[in-house]
Amino acid sequence: MRSQPTGTSAEPGAGGPRPGAAGKVGVAEALRETWLELWYQPIIDLRRKCLAGAEALARIRHPQLGVLLPGRFLPGLDDDGHVDLAVYAIASALEDWAAFRAAGFNLRLAVNIPVHVLGRVPIAALMAEHRPDGADWPGLTVEIPEDQIVRDVAQAQTVAAALQANGIALSIDDFGAGYVAPSTLCGLSFAALKLNHSFVKDCATDATNAAICQTAIDLAHRFGSVAVAEGIESLADLQALQIMGCDFGQGVLLAPPMPKDRFLVLLRQRVARSPPPAAMPSAAAVAGG
Repeated sequence: MRSQPTGTSAEPGAGGPRPGAAGKVGVAEALRETWLELWYQPIIDLRRKCLAGAEALARIRHPQLGVLLPGRFLPGLDDDGHVDLAVYAIASALEDWAAFRAAGFNLRLAVNIPVHVLGRVPIAALMAEHRPDGADWPGLTVEIPEDQIVRDVAQAQTVAAALQANGIALSIDDFGAGYVAPSTLCGLSFAALKLNHSFVKDCATDATNAAICQTAIDLAHRFGSVAVAEGIESLADLQALQIMGCDFGQGVLLAPPMPKDRFLVLLRQRVARSPPPAAMPSAAAVAGG
């Protein structure tokens, strides 16, 4: 889902047989036929070693083609389609929070939406209609890729202010790839920096990647924010990030993206196996380990 909307997240590869040009699946059709769904990838608190949140990722479950990743339906999507997908992602994530809370987990959920799309999304109306009633709702996070902030700082600042006014936190996604100046960050109210996966990979052995990760983590803390490492694939990298002081992490080592129903099953299993009062499960527990 990197550099694309999280409700509209783009990931490499795709499931199911590859359709020809005539078999291309559009977002409008997927919404109309209710093929679109959100999958969730857990975000782990690396200090407390427990589940802290989840990132929402768009999937199309086509009756003939199987489960399609964003790389199969985002390319060529026009602005209207992006807006429709963003509205679906925000509304669905807000409603899904209640199901996760009922399972015993108060999770902060994140969606990834491009800057230019957010300006057309009726954030206030969506929040008024779909905001959870629970007093302990931790809020929603919207992730914006760093390179989009660099391309239009003024628009990013406007979007950040609009999100904050509606109780939504901003996370800067793919940090380290866009080379945003620290002075630019002063004009943004952001809750998290997400380290680009290309720097997280091999950060335990690659001195350059380690230095970039450490700098990003320190920068996040200097701004009173948190650092989130994405794309964690090895135990060595996980341990290195913990030593660096990284706050949160996600990746296939901890837990892969999964359908909402599968995620709920895992949450309920962990609660059922823990005597009350139960602590939040460890990363390994959430991943089914």
